[in-house]
Amino acid sequence: MAALSSVVGSSGAPQIGPWCSSRGCKRRGHYNSVLSLPRPSTPFLRLHSSHLSLFPPTRRYSHELGNGRLGFHRNKNYTRKQYSSMLNEPVTEAPFSGRNACISCSLNRRRSHFNIKRSIPRAFLDKSTFHISKHGTGNISVKYDYLPQATVGPDEPHAASTAWPDVLEKQDLDISYPEIDRAELEGFLSSALPSHPKVYRGQLKNGLRYLILPNKVPPNRFEAHMEVHVGSIDEEDDEQGIAHMIEHVAFLGSKKREKLLGTGARSNAYTDFHHTVFHIHSPTSTKDSDGDLLPSVLDALNEIAFHPKFLASRVEKERRAILSELQMMNTIEYRVDCQLLQHLHSENKLSKRFPIGLEEQIKKWDADKIRKFHERWYFPANATLYIVGDIDNISKTVGQIEAVFGQTGLENEVISAPSPSAFGAMASFLVPKLSAGLAGSLSNEKSSTSLDQSKILKKERHAVRPPVKHNWSLPGSSTDGTVPQIFQHELLQNFSINMFCKIPVNKVQTYGDLRNVLMKRIFLSALHFRINTRYKSSNPPFTSVELDHSDSGREGCTVTTLTVTAEPKNWHSAIKVAVQEVRRLKEFGVTRGELTRYMDALLKDSEHLAALIDNVSSVDNLDFIMESDALGHTVMDQRQGHESLVAVAGTVTLEEVNSIGAKVLEYTADFGKATTPLPAAIVACVPKKVHVDGIGETEFKISPTEITAAIKAGLDEPIEAEPELEVPKELISSSQLQELRLQRSPTFIPLSPETNITKVHDKETGITQCRLSNGIPINYKISKTEAQGGVMRLIVGGGRAAESSESKGSVVVGVRTLSEGGRVGNFSREQVELFCVNHLINCSLESTEEFISMEFRFTLRDNGMRAAFQLLHMVLEHSVWLDDAFDRARQLYLSYYRSIPKSLERSTAHKLMLAMLNGDERFVEPTPTSLENLTLQSVKDAVMNQFVGNNMEVSIVGDFSEEEIESCVLDYLGTVRATRNSDRAHEFSPIFFRPSPSDLQFQQVFLKDTDERACAYIAGPAPNRWGFTVDGEDLLESIRNTSTADVAQSKSEELHMEGKGVQTHLQRKLRGHSLFFGITMGLLAEVINSRLFTTVRDSLGLTYDVSFELNLFDRLNLGWYVISVTSTPGKVHKAVEACKSVLRGLHSNKITQRELDRAKRTLLMRHEAEIKSNAYWLGLLAHLQASSVPRKGISCIKDLTSLYEAASIEDVYLAYDQLKVDENYLYSCIGVAGAQAGDEITGEDESHEGFPGVIPAGRGLSTMTRPTT
Repeated sequence: MAALSSVVGSSGAPQIGPWCSSRGCKRRGHYNSVLSLPRPSTPFLRLHSSHLSLFPPTRRYSHELGNGRLGFHRNKNYTRKQYSSMLNEPVTEAPFSGRNACISCSLNRRRSHFNIKRSIPRAFLDKSTFHISKHGTGNISVKYDYLPQATVGPDEPHAASTAWPDVLEKQDLDISYPEIDRAELEGFLSSALPSHPKVYRGQLKNGLRYLILPNKVPPNRFEAHMEVHVGSIDEEDDEQGIAHMIEHVAFLGSKKREKLLGTGARSNAYTDFHHTVFHIHSPTSTKDSDGDLLPSVLDALNEIAFHPKFLASRVEKERRAILSELQMMNTIEYRVDCQLLQHLHSENKLSKRFPIGLEEQIKKWDADKIRKFHERWYFPANATLYIVGDIDNISKTVGQIEAVFGQTGLENEVISAPSPSAFGAMASFLVPKLSAGLAGSLSNEKSSTSLDQSKILKKERHAVRPPVKHNWSLPGSSTDGTVPQIFQHELLQNFSINMFCKIPVNKVQTYGDLRNVLMKRIFLSALHFRINTRYKSSNPPFTSVELDHSDSGREGCTVTTLTVTAEPKNWHSAIKVAVQEVRRLKEFGVTRGELTRYMDALLKDSEHLAALIDNVSSVDNLDFIMESDALGHTVMDQRQGHESLVAVAGTVTLEEVNSIGAKVLEYTADFGKATTPLPAAIVACVPKKVHVDGIGETEFKISPTEITAAIKAGLDEPIEAEPELEVPKELISSSQLQELRLQRSPTFIPLSPETNITKVHDKETGITQCRLSNGIPINYKISKTEAQGGVMRLIVGGGRAAESSESKGSVVVGVRTLSEGGRVGNFSREQVELFCVNHLINCSLESTEEFISMEFRFTLRDNGMRAAFQLLHMVLEHSVWLDDAFDRARQLYLSYYRSIPKSLERSTAHKLMLAMLNGDERFVEPTPTSLENLTLQSVKDAVMNQFVGNNMEVSIVGDFSEEEIESCVLDYLGTVRATRNSDRAHEFSPIFFRPSPSDLQFQQVFLKDTDERACAYIAGPAPNRWGFTVDGEDLLESIRNTSTADVAQSKSEELHMEGKGVQTHLQRKLRGHSLFFGITMGLLAEVINSRLFTTVRDSLGLTYDVSFELNLFDRLNLGWYVISVTSTPGKVHKAVEACKSVLRGLHSNKITQRELDRAKRTLLMRHEAEIKSNAYWLGLLAHLQASSVPRKGISCIKDLTSLYEAASIEDVYLAYDQLKVDENYLYSCIGVAGAQAGDEITGEDESHEGFPGVIPAGRGLSTMTRPTT
């Protein structure tokens, strides 16, 4: 719901930077063909923090509590999807792996299914953000999505101690399994897994395969995806990039697709190594017509895929767009991704067929060349149609598919039966498997036109996708082994190394296959927990150590990757310690306690997910199925997955877990041995220069021999078995709780002095408001949409705005310190995290400019909600502040600050914000000087002084009863010490925009780089969400006064214009509503975004990526708008001027009713799609009782829909007039990177044509193409 970011409240820091949806760079419904590695899909089985999920995705949150999100990071596989409620309360969600933001450049996002990655919840995930940019650090080796939490070291104590032995239980060491006859067991394990009962598969006579899955989330909408099984891997040497070119031309040239734009449908497309996908998200029908929209959507897909018009004008337009895209996406992350893929797949075409293609070839192709490639690959038998959504009548849908596609491909072709091999050797990468009786026949199409008869191609689907041959990691025959490769670049900040092992994909089709995957998950989850809980020194040898084991349909293999990142000075120790810890696990295995713990967590989680079977979105189901089919895995629903998991769990033994897990690790743990699999590649990405204290920038030198020596040093380090760890059963015993209740006497008190009402329940929304005797306000909503699940958020007013001039950075570093320590009371970090694992609690910390927040996701099974409340109580009452955690937090921010000059986007945004906000450091990263001035006591005071009763607010949404939630609230929040005085928390130094005019209103940043790129940010002042300005004006009051003056005239008109009376009444209601600016600013943002894309990107061709964002605060009396644009050095100045022209041109080029209606439809449809999400409701509830946000009330939630519907063009202009868009107030900063950066930039003499664009997305993923709308 990022598009709704202007409505009512922000629980995430406003940011400058392009808005990206989870599906790639879909900017407000416009085309963005993103070239990054393929769109990842949902893991079939994956242990993410405390969750092991085994089937289609469900909404879930970050389960780690200590992970740093600094706002400029490039997201990785655990990238959190941040969407906003209609009240603009962004809610952070850990997406299924296929739902990553397209800016992400991550090594691990290139693979999907069966992804084994970080697996245990971290005690306190820090999601603190800086608002400037959503771009990454410009350095793939800096993984800020998972910042250091623990250091693995040979001398670290591994057994935790506690002073509260009465609340601990020794982890059960016995897992009892029923005696099973060996033959019977083998028979069971070899039996097939059940298939999804609701998936319907079929095939038309022309070979087109289709899949239909009825799914009610979101209601009255469906997804239709046409997957054509051709990608960049199918290109010849002189066709590199042509698959992507066809995607552009076919998609954007479709007139039938354009006709859908007014219906509320959204469409897009992307290209990858192995396929090209065109997708449309559509309502089942529209208000204007009772007709079914599915036939129109299918007709559009038919035109796009099989009947495109290759007009010369469209080809030229897309050629320019792609060339612009190529330059735009060429970030350091993209270049690192390319390096990793080139070495990992050096033996085949994957290493040299990146979907974006080669510039010199893209410039040459004519329409005929492009058409021939289309004729060769685009035919029904080489495509699969997926329809997932609110479909009631399967037979009717099949008929509609037949009616639209039935004759496609049959017109001038001879149909013959396919050879048996067409389906017999699917390897594991063919898209949907056919159910019995649906094998049908493929079209062996023979061209009757221009092809030479000696080159007739059979038009039948390839059996293996992608059609490449791999050199698998086998025991080494060479004494030298794999030689490390080094990629060194001036824009890299940190050291990173990736060790790859590549094996064939093992299809998961039997219970035995599932059992093997399960055992690997258990084994590797232990490794991640051990590594991520052992940071004991203030200077850990590594930033992160990750081991990823996952299948990749796009690459046609399973890859195990050990990734180590570190400060350059610590690289040798980092490698050594990582290898040592891998060896420890491989040699000694997991303990019986670890086996019990992670098995139990998996079973609990799968049971929870099975209960959510009816709450999975259509697009998540579709992505999951598409990737499962590509890999040859059996598709199960959540309930089948849980039942299958339970069935195999009882057969797992400790010995087998350690045996199968050891095989995954042996390529690292036994590196160099003749019997050990050779790594497929070892690639180190390193900076050219590093900062040395007292010296400055010095050259960084490293050799392959030194890297190999560091790996071998880790093999020689002594190792010992892992001791069992005592895990607390509860954090607060019943006796302690009883004592607390007697001391604190928790009760609910009247919500206001004027009334004795202690609880207010709104029937329409289901929201209950109450207040505890210690001053803490409580909001809760009982929701059955996520069975046995709940979410909770604590918001503490103040945030970074409360930092004083003497303690700059104290709040953000303090929150990070709390996260780094991970301790509460007398419990160690390990104990707290294992407590979260056992109870399936996911918790995160965040600091923004306005507040500090903690979010919890929990299950109500096995007292999970009480456990979450216990953890919150302990944080509030018994948080532990450690010197070493403070040192790590400070070092982290220091390193992060030094990385800014190496990122074009971050350095440009940083300079702009300092200029606009008069150098106020509270809105940017703390400087080294500020960090040096901080102490543990100063950061502790800065954070804890905000934790006072009436300055806090707790909201809870979940499947609980009134009695259950109020019992937890009284027991664990009511017993928090009463601290009423929050005056200090609300005090902060005033915030000012720099007085204008200023010589800093236009600035430039130049970054030396081997390749050219450019970006720009344009920003200016706006009011906050409630109509207050930085100058102290109350704009809402003036709007209300204007409305009052018009009341008499309006009433008179209503007598004569009865039909307009209702609308006039609603308009008066909107102008008198506290949410007026939230509503109208949101609509305004949609209109401006649409115009920016239409003008700057599509018509003028000056950019491939432009977006407008409104950052409106709730507690601070200010806001601002930001336009983010990427371009080329020769065009960026023109692009900035064009953006300014669009921004200022709303009065000369009036907003039309059609534009407004489309904006309303977009926002309301997203609201309807998310309203069943507990996380979304948390956003709606934020600040509901906050004294610093007095204008937010229950009506802001109840009236949302009607307020949007009531908004008129005049209302939007009232909002627009409050934006400062003239030269006196507008700030801009242009960033240019290239070998000649800083030299005079001259404009390019090109015609102004072009279209929308893309942003890279992940290691391996920054090579695929992305959404097209």
